[in-house]
Amino acid sequence: MGWTMKTRVACLILLAAAAGAAAAHAAAPAPLAGRFTGQDISGTYDCNGDDAREGKYTGTVTLALVAAQSTGDYGAYRFSLQVPGFGTYRGEAAVQGMHMAVHFALPDQTTRDYGTGIATLTRNAGGKWSFTKYYYEPEFKGGNHGIERCVQR
Repeated sequence: MGWTMKTRVACLILLAAAAGAAAAHAAAPAPLAGRFTGQDISGTYDCNGDDAREGKYTGTVTLALVAAQSTGDYGAYRFSLQVPGFGTYRGEAAVQGMHMAVHFALPDQTTRDYGTGIATLTRNAGGKWSFTKYYYEPEFKGGNHGIERCVQR
């Protein structure tokens, strides 16, 4: 039983179309719609930090969940860090599981006091959250970094 040239071409076209559809489907990102199922770490935190340029300091972090931008295990937060003598750093945090990324900045851009941090979250037996954050400030006083340890009130 021989295949005609038309049959062969038709089969090739169908196979190519099916392969293209499968590749397009596989490359499509998962939909982002959905509700937040992660742990809500919103709250006020008391912090102790050690800054490479400024030395030891204390501060207060406030995290507030942005539910409309949170989905599945991914949480979006408004971030604020008030440090006496320096001001209030504002920014955002993205959380997945026990890891948090933070961007922060003083509103006065002339200070060049802004940066990015990464933190590991833990939860104590009483249900209170804490985190340890390493941060990097690329332009503050020629470059800077530090560590903060914060405990939920």
